[in-house]
Amino acid sequence: MTTKAVQVSLQEGVDARPMAMLVQVASQYEASIYIEHKTKRVNAKSIMGMMTLALKNGDEVTVVTDGSDEDKAAEHIGNYLTGQIA
Repeated sequence: MTTKAVQVSLQEGVDARPMAMLVQVASQYEASIYIEHKTKRVNAKSIMGMMTLALKNGDEVTVVTDGSDEDKAAEHIGNYLTGQIA
């Protein structure tokens, strides 16, 4: 299991479109991927789950991955959430 703490910083904001893109990124990996924010933990491969987090720029989240490609998945998701990749 890999965990990575990140601060959300997306230029486009954190509405439905960037969250849909995040789900697409997460779905590329075999690993289980969860995003934790405050008391919630949701599957990053679920658009409905991601929308329930109601993330805003500046929010601190934890990316939790588990599986054969967990390290790559955690890094990619973390980079996406911090605006380092589109």
